Amino acid sequence: MARKSLRLIDLNPPQREAVKHLEGPLLLLAGAGSGKTRVVTNRIAYMMTQDIKASEILAVTFTNKAANEMRERVSSMITKKQAEDVWVSTFHSLCVKILHSGIHKLGYNKNFTIYTAGDQLGLIRKIIVRKVGKNEKAEPNRIQSLISRFKSKGIPVSDEEDSLENHVFREYQRELKKLNAVDFDDLLLFAVELLTNHEDIYTFWSRRFNYIMVDEFQDTNKTQMDLVRALARRHQNICVVGDDDQSIYGWRGAEIANILNFERFFKAPKVIKLEQNYRSTTPILELANGLIKFNTGRREKRLWTDKKSAAPVRLIGMPSDREEAETIAQEILEDGEKGRGRPYEEFAVLFRMNSQSRAVEEQMRALEIPYRVIGGQSFFDRREVKDILGYIGLLANKNDDIALLRVANYPARGISDTTMEMAAEHSVDKQQPIFTSLEDPEFTQLLANKAQEKIKDFTEMIHRYRELAGQPLADLGALVQELIREIDFIKAMKRTCRTDEERASRESNVRELVESVYRFTDDRRGKKKEATLSGFMTAMMLDDSKRDTGDDIEKQKGVSLITLHASKGLEFPVVFLVGLEEGILPHSRSIEEDTKPEERRLLYVGITRAMEQLTLSYCQTRMRFGQLSGCQPSSFIQELNPEHMEITTLAQLEEVPATEEETKSFFGMMKDKIAG
Repeated sequence: MARKSLRLIDLNPPQREAVKHLEGPLLLLAGAGSGKTRVVTNRIAYMMTQDIKASEILAVTFTNKAANEMRERVSSMITKKQAEDVWVSTFHSLCVKILHSGIHKLGYNKNFTIYTAGDQLGLIRKIIVRKVGKNEKAEPNRIQSLISRFKSKGIPVSDEEDSLENHVFREYQRELKKLNAVDFDDLLLFAVELLTNHEDIYTFWSRRFNYIMVDEFQDTNKTQMDLVRALARRHQNICVVGDDDQSIYGWRGAEIANILNFERFFKAPKVIKLEQNYRSTTPILELANGLIKFNTGRREKRLWTDKKSAAPVRLIGMPSDREEAETIAQEILEDGEKGRGRPYEEFAVLFRMNSQSRAVEEQMRALEIPYRVIGGQSFFDRREVKDILGYIGLLANKNDDIALLRVANYPARGISDTTMEMAAEHSVDKQQPIFTSLEDPEFTQLLANKAQEKIKDFTEMIHRYRELAGQPLADLGALVQELIREIDFIKAMKRTCRTDEERASRESNVRELVESVYRFTDDRRGKKKEATLSGFMTAMMLDDSKRDTGDDIEKQKGVSLITLHASKGLEFPVVFLVGLEEGILPHSRSIEEDTKPEERRLLYVGITRAMEQLTLSYCQTRMRFGQLSGCQPSSFIQELNPEHMEITTLAQLEEVPATEEETKSFFGMMKDKIAG
């Protein structure tokens, strides 16, 4: 039975209805701040009271952080055993489990490697060079994006068309298969292929999960929708939770049609709207409601709240981005810990592009206000991390050419780039992995004796550590630590650092990675399962907290400086949303590509992050590429309801708010500017 913390009386009527609707398809339209996580966790707990087995329940999220939060909340409401049996998973983790049960049917070994974005780029560059030569100007990043877009939309690549992009795509997939590797898009595609074309795999997984819930459904792409449909095809007990008004990831493949046309995929679903907002004040919500109405074809909903506040949203015209940054920093100084005492963590500055943060950062430093930049460099993009993962990847799979090319001469061991290029060419001629070529007498006899000795030392070291890693109950953490010591990695890394701070930071990243290996080994042993380096690589690649956003926001202190995209799912008592200018928000690319509705949704997301106070600002001039450029106010400004705003300029900021007549005049001027 569920614990006493399941109290349906604490839920509002639509929330209660959603919790109790268990059979058949359910579309839960959850507006911003409407308590959707509370509904999902209560729904799982309620299932326990209806004699549904915990092991039959699957809850799918997009991030490990969301999965962990859901798991913790559910654990407080049901028994420990039930909590362990409920499967709360990200899409990618779920697909890895499905692939381990059947990827051999697709011609892969179950100990496959998952390629990071960096690994993908390395392989794509290698294919481009092989096809057109080193001097040809091709864009690996663009081709990588095209490949991902094609996969997420399920678009097959023609075998007939002989464009460079198509050639690279075909060769890329062939190379991945030879390396027994997959990328993140493949995880989804191959899982769908197994569920669709292999009846035994479909039968097992469709019977494993009789009740399925999907969070943030507006962010799903075509392949994720195909996966959900395949898993729910037999029983149709599918609950999806999302908000089309917060669909802001179309540029990376998200299909808003999945939620707008849900009835096409699942017949006669129950549709429940969660419109009561528990986060923001009425002026903030009314501004958001008025803005989003300009998007056509959306599912109608209107946020409302019991939180009363007379404080309007401010819209401030600034002379330049410098004054914009100075004003924000000064207000935070006055209201913050050194002034009226509000914790700095309660403030956030939201912007459309990363480059906009620079002016604000300068002012924060000048006034000695601590701040945190959310969405920094990925843990996996840090060179020292990529280098050590290269070694671990090679120990897990000696046929991983990308890992081998990365670490063969780092730290330097006398194996030149020329030698490795020759080995790569030999491997292509012989249709074999590069590591095999390094041990092929036909290749090594072409080299000088010293080069042969260096290669032999290296390959023997790899074999030795592979053998140690394959021992029963191997201590993988100690093994990786010893490898780092033997190759003198820290010393080599420090030689490339410019400052003591950089040395300390990079050494800390190495320690974190080694500690991750120890934790992984201990965790597997605790579950009485085998710990392998390939398993560790899979776990790390699925750790989106490191892959997507760098350091966790809770571990940092200070004012949050954050892009609008990265702010989704967060909330702050005081929000400054800067740069409401045409070409910035909406972004110039969205105007060219006719994707302005998504930019409007992005502004809507930004507005609904604010709990108590919201300030919007635009500038007359802004520094771009070292030059002062004139700015035009955003066309979105004329869509904001002036009844809920205090409209002013920097010069008027300390004076009386604008009168109703001045407000109407302002909006008339906005329309004239935009029309002109």
